[in-house]
Amino acid sequence: MKRVKLTVAYDGTAYHGWQFQPGQPTIEGILNWALEDLLHEDTEVIGASRTDTGVHALGNVCVFDTESRIPGEKFAAALNTRLPEDIRIMHSEECEPDFHPRYDAHDKIYEYRITRAKTMPPTKRLYATHIYYPLDVQKMRQAAAYLVGRHDFAAFCSAGSTVKDTVRTVLAVDVLEENEDIVIRVKGEGFLYNMVRIIAGTLINVGSGRMKPEAVKDAVLGASRELAGPTAPAQGLTLIEINYD
Repeated sequence: MKRVKLTVAYDGTAYHGWQFQPGQPTIEGILNWALEDLLHEDTEVIGASRTDTGVHALGNVCVFDTESRIPGEKFAAALNTRLPEDIRIMHSEECEPDFHPRYDAHDKIYEYRITRAKTMPPTKRLYATHIYYPLDVQKMRQAAAYLVGRHDFAAFCSAGSTVKDTVRTVLAVDVLEENEDIVIRVKGEGFLYNMVRIIAGTLINVGSGRMKPEAVKDAVLGASRELAGPTAPAQGLTLIEINYD
């Protein structure tokens, strides 16, 4: 028995998130099907990040165990011939038998993309959220600084979450300008349910003037969902990479 690590990229538009759901197309479900078709084994992947419906990824990570003699580095090509065009294995390799893609991760990097074009370009409609009114980027950066560090992020967690511990460590929050786009880049050791999308919605509120930058500090300290901004739409979010020690 050996364990194989896959780096997975996908366009999440057509999928109900990562996690398997009976009767619904999911990334995990498609990967399991492709592996079983290749190996003729009952195979289930273990993923690092359970991205939500409509969320994209360039570098999600998962592992699976197999008796197959196929070399680890050959699985990418073998699986890509079986996968739809909106899911691709970017890299595959054999890893240590006890490697866990979620628990062994050092940090994850997400990007939330906003386009400020007067009219939403059709090629961006699935990968960014459209904000047609002005945003003050400097105020967004000022507010983002209050999020860095180890805090109770209960204000930035959707009500549907059942997690008991809402303390997380955010290593960096950068607000970048790329021509007419704004990119909110968040790096952290781990995230709560919808946490990055709520951070994005909160910073959009700050940029528009609906919230003051200092209100983000109050939201962190107050640890109440009502103190933060709305949950930004899913299509603007992409999991960029997961880093391991």
